[in-house]
Amino acid sequence: MEVVHPRVAGIDVHKKILWVAVRLPGEHKPIIRKYPTFWRSLQKMAADLVEYGVTDVAMESTGVYWWPVYHALAQTGKIEVCLANAEHLKSVPGRKSDLRDCQWIAELHSFGLLRPSFIPTQQVAALRARTRYRKKLIEARMSEGQRLAKVLEDAGIKIDSVASRLLGASGRDMIEALIAGERDPHLLADLARGVLRRKHEDLMMACDGRFTPAHAAMCRLHLDAHDHATGKIAELDVLVAQAAAPFEAVISRLMTIAGIGRRTAEVIVAETGGDMSRFPTPGQLAAWTGLAPGNRESAGKRKRTGARKGNRHLKAAMVEAAWATARTRSRPGARMRRLIRRFGPAHAKKAAVAVAHTLLRVAWAVMARQEDYREDGGDFYDRRQARHAQHLAVRYQKTLERLGYHVTLIPPDPALADVSALAHPQEPPA
Repeated sequence: MEVVHPRVAGIDVHKKILWVAVRLPGEHKPIIRKYPTFWRSLQKMAADLVEYGVTDVAMESTGVYWWPVYHALAQTGKIEVCLANAEHLKSVPGRKSDLRDCQWIAELHSFGLLRPSFIPTQQVAALRARTRYRKKLIEARMSEGQRLAKVLEDAGIKIDSVASRLLGASGRDMIEALIAGERDPHLLADLARGVLRRKHEDLMMACDGRFTPAHAAMCRLHLDAHDHATGKIAELDVLVAQAAAPFEAVISRLMTIAGIGRRTAEVIVAETGGDMSRFPTPGQLAAWTGLAPGNRESAGKRKRTGARKGNRHLKAAMVEAAWATARTRSRPGARMRRLIRRFGPAHAKKAAVAVAHTLLRVAWAVMARQEDYREDGGDFYDRRQARHAQHLAVRYQKTLERLGYHVTLIPPDPALADVSALAHPQEPPA
């Protein structure tokens, strides 16, 4: 087998120590070294590798422990680092033990058998850290709201059964009044605002329970935790905006896509870097994200399989964007509704993943071509299938007959069709 990297080192990373194996031309046995993971020790390790003339280093992506090792090697400016995917490295057969891992990694990399993972730049890494932490705080705030609802349910207070939002302005006022000691359902229901005041009788029933001082203490804790998370999210929004300033042009273009708001656009840039030169095709980006369909074929037959594993942060953001498109009059929204009808409401999640895949491919085109998204409209599929009007009419007729209706098809009047075409001219293609 041809040697691709003649001067190579393999590093087996642990929390407290790391093992380094150096393979040099003409040497039959690798040079083995052991280093602590303190910063000065990592700098010495990098200097030793430069002294050996090592040009390429491979290591496994082990949690967060590889971060300082990578930075120490990158500071030398003379070593190319290959961060190997842990799943890929485990799938390659070989000698896997704590002491010989570094030798095996070095041997694999010397023959070019390891695929490097995507390592973001310093600017992208800063944006990524903030967007990911913001997502965690949003989830934590949501959890506090759910815990609050659980306490109120135990007390027999069912505000969320009447109001659309438990922690809206009206719900918040009622909960604060309950904590302060108010127990009169009539007075509590009077705290409702806006259109919720029309449900006064229902709110009186919802606020009549067995709210005790113990419930009040727990509600106070959950409300304070919810407010604390809200304040931290607001602070993170400012920090994310600062880190996203260099990518403002890309974020603005991504926001032209239906279903993608500013936060989702920031996540896309944070996870991909906004530079599609790392992903030559939209299919590669979808596979890296984990939205590409699984490939399982045997004997010429494609078998059912789930989506691949990938970047869970970007995948979750794109699925959320797909759900948002269902409420828009856009081409992705029309596709979402079509797929839900095809798969059935019970399989709506499957439709959301498919639309998330479509949105990610659109985002790739927007970033690669540096152009805004051009919307085709919510009636795109109807216009595309207008040439098959007879087929659609027969299909809808059969659908109505299955529901028990009797339908008679009357061909349209050509003269009326011409008038309708003049009143509603077809849009030119984008």
